[in-house]
Amino acid sequence: MAKKKPKFYVVWQGRKPGVYDSWDDAKLQTDGFAKPLFKAFDTRPAALKAFGERPHLHVGQGAKPVAKQGKIDGLVGLPNPDSLVVDAAWNTATGDMEYQGIYLASKQKLFLKGPYCDGTNNIGEFLAIVHALALLHQKNSNIPVYSDSRTAIGWVKKKKANTKLEQTPRNAELFELLDRAETWLTSHRYANPVLKWETTVWGENPADFGRK
Repeated sequence: MAKKKPKFYVVWQGRKPGVYDSWDDAKLQTDGFAKPLFKAFDTRPAALKAFGERPHLHVGQGAKPVAKQGKIDGLVGLPNPDSLVVDAAWNTATGDMEYQGIYLASKQKLFLKGPYCDGTNNIGEFLAIVHALALLHQKNSNIPVYSDSRTAIGWVKKKKANTKLEQTPRNAELFELLDRAETWLTSHRYANPVLKWETTVWGENPADFGRK
């Protein structure tokens, strides 16, 4: 028997806190709002009761539903501020790629690499994660690393950059970096969680280059 879908949505922190009977209405109050707090409930009485109580009694420390294609898929907490966030940028006109990493709590930039010729965004995201892991390994730090690229996170888990990019004289340096990154992954152990930055809930990746 299929699980009954929630129909009522409590918004504790948003543009207009309240109880809403459609996700579209609740989404208008929370999308783009700094640190919103909201959750879905099966019945209106349960939602009304929860709205009159402290939100953390129901959703934990900052947890809230993740919205995908207008549906509620579960709960996700706020990102850990004691973490390193990475991102890459690829210039569609020149093919140049660069990547960077920041410490989330202070927004301090910890590294910026590139531009590299004839790259791809996925390669940049992959190199950024490995660069972050290597840097944290040197510092004996096990804090999380966030990336908004599922592809790059998958490559890191497999310890292999599954790119179809053709090697050219212009991007030879980039392929050397890929070899070094893959070698590092196979020769080092790390305890740092490599996590997906939930853009739909938390907003733009703080390490984004802002060139969209």
